[in-house]
Amino acid sequence: MSEKRAAAESKEVFPWLIMILMSSVTFVGILSELMPSGVLPQMMADLDISEVQGGNLVGYYAIASAIFAIPLVSLTMPFNRKILLLLLLAGFAVSNIVAGLLHSYTVIIILRVIGGICAGVMWPMIAAYGMRLVNANQHGKAIAVIMAGNTLGISLGMPVVTYIGNEFGWRTEFIALGVFILVLALLCIFMLPSIPGEKLTKSSSPFALLRIPEVLIVLLLTLLGVSAHYGVYVYITSLVEELNLAGGIEGALLLFGVGSLISLLLAIKYTDQHLRFLTVAMFALLAVSMVVFILFGGTTGISHFAFFLWGLSFGPLVTLFQAAVSKQVEKAKDVATSVQSSTFNFPIMLATSGAGLLLGKYTPMVLPIMAIALAVPGMVISFLARKTLS
Repeated sequence: MSEKRAAAESKEVFPWLIMILMSSVTFVGILSELMPSGVLPQMMADLDISEVQGGNLVGYYAIASAIFAIPLVSLTMPFNRKILLLLLLAGFAVSNIVAGLLHSYTVIIILRVIGGICAGVMWPMIAAYGMRLVNANQHGKAIAVIMAGNTLGISLGMPVVTYIGNEFGWRTEFIALGVFILVLALLCIFMLPSIPGEKLTKSSSPFALLRIPEVLIVLLLTLLGVSAHYGVYVYITSLVEELNLAGGIEGALLLFGVGSLISLLLAIKYTDQHLRFLTVAMFALLAVSMVVFILFGGTTGISHFAFFLWGLSFGPLVTLFQAAVSKQVEKAKDVATSVQSSTFNFPIMLATSGAGLLLGKYTPMVLPIMAIALAVPGMVISFLARKTLS
């Protein structure tokens, strides 16, 4: 049997163990980004900072990811994928552990920026890394499984690390995650296959991709969807307090997580066949959940169900947009997903800062209104984008 034929047949069998390990990387990646959200009041008190400064602990991380994703992914294209991933995991670990040991807000922000730079390279790279291990008809499935770590991080990881932070302090939370990342890096050394990099050409450059109309549509949908979700999620503690929700932030995150898990499983199964329907449904469920918050406030049962609906909407967010942009190109999928990833992270910063300013003038109920204003256009565009999301 020839080497090429053996490689082709190996791609027919979906590599679940490898994909789950890659999913663990995205799991710690999203936790590194969002951890401050669950313990924001505690960090604000400890570091003596304002709510806007607290939001910047997430916002600056995101803007670093957005700014550095495209140039660094392009620069590291020739690098071996496994070695590059191990370097990024080391960056995540150091930025979290050291931040947990320091008391300077400025230095912690710098460490958050370092973590954001690592994330900016990791998100698009690992998706393309996984796609190179399977056949084209399994690309959507590979992305869904790998990006499941993002959803699991929010649905399961965030409640756990928030509990650790509230019980043992936010510093313990950061250090514990850093140590876990080091353990994960050791597993990657032994389990992940070594894959060579690719040569960047003019036809596969970021500027060439930005001339493709379908890519621009995906980027617009990314901008709308991410801004809508994260503008509310980063300040979820403030929303829960305003609603006076029974069960508090832990209960809200649990319901949100259950909904995310359900939609994640659906995304793994159906993304390759029903990308457009899932994208429309994502925007629609987001709008409905926000309307319920506005109309019914903290009404027990109804508001809890709204957190569940919001989770259903949030679960496939990363998967859908990365799958959509990867469908538009044949080669250099790392670059395509880096453009999408950069677009994904930039609105996190904008939404975080914008929502923080709104909270300075209005009650937290202004956040669902902002989300609706962004979700409705996203739903309409997704419905009309038949060719792009086919």
